[in-house]
Amino acid sequence: MNEQEHVIKQDGELDTGNVKKAMGRISDERAEDILSSFDEFKSYLSERIELGKKLGLNEEQLAVTAEKVAAYLAENVEPKNREEQLLKELWKAGDEEERHKLAHMLVRLTEQG
Repeated sequence: MNEQEHVIKQDGELDTGNVKKAMGRISDERAEDILSSFDEFKSYLSERIELGKKLGLNEEQLAVTAEKVAAYLAENVEPKNREEQLLKELWKAGDEEERHKLAHMLVRLTEQG
């Protein structure tokens, strides 16, 4: 896999255009595990956010990335539980600004444990 396919490049630059490719590289089995429960989903998201922080991303960059992931999930993945269903419905009901705020809230939610 070359650097062109990563969301975060070696120089620390964020390329949110590659979120869909990165999400597509997750095996069906792993995706099923991640989405099996809301706690598992939060745990996975928390790990990715911590990685982003270690790579130097600020909260805005993390939220933009979370926004891209949420858009991908809303369009391509069927919710596995009530919490994920609620997030999908909120996502679809919101406008661009509200979705961005929801992405910030998801980042903060994972920081609370």
